[in-house]
Amino acid sequence: MFDIDIDFADRNVLLDKLKHRIAKLDTGKKHNTGVYFTEIPHDPATNISTLDYETAEKRNYFKIDCLNVSIYKDIKDEEHLNQLMNKAPMWELLEAKEFSDKVFHLNGHSEILQKLKPKNIEQLAAVLAIIRPSKRYLLNKDWDTIMKEVWTKPTEGYYFKKSHATSYAVAVVVHMNLICEQLQNNDQ
Repeated sequence: MFDIDIDFADRNVLLDKLKHRIAKLDTGKKHNTGVYFTEIPHDPATNISTLDYETAEKRNYFKIDCLNVSIYKDIKDEEHLNQLMNKAPMWELLEAKEFSDKVFHLNGHSEILQKLKPKNIEQLAAVLAIIRPSKRYLLNKDWDTIMKEVWTKPTEGYYFKKSHATSYAVAVVVHMNLICEQLQNNDQ
């Protein structure tokens, strides 16, 4: 099966309108983001699936992760999003802790950003992967080595797939440009 994540400024806007069931973790607790938009065995009192999401997947139930991504609350419309997404950011801002600590997914990782100095989406995606434990060993490697190894599936540990890391890298660019836009508007 494949994994689908959908980002929302407020996921409850969608979930309040559509019938859904909440996915369950193997610990028995509710999944933070996973939902089913089809019927699945569930507890009627809690609306939580009685099957953990891995068992449900084996039985061909399809979970979708609906994620709250607060940066989207300040996006005016699709045109605004496209402008922010397609504008090359000031990459050197990522080397400033004061800036990078404000950016989605990068908060607390200024040392990694200062060391690797990403200059494009592909490198930023690799940085997002290196922040995760299973790829941290690449931190002290050169970019050629990083790009050869960063997307190979590890035998263990938490890691980012290239598709997720690239999507998040684009969201980071949107957020970087949005922060700069807001700062510029505040100065006027």
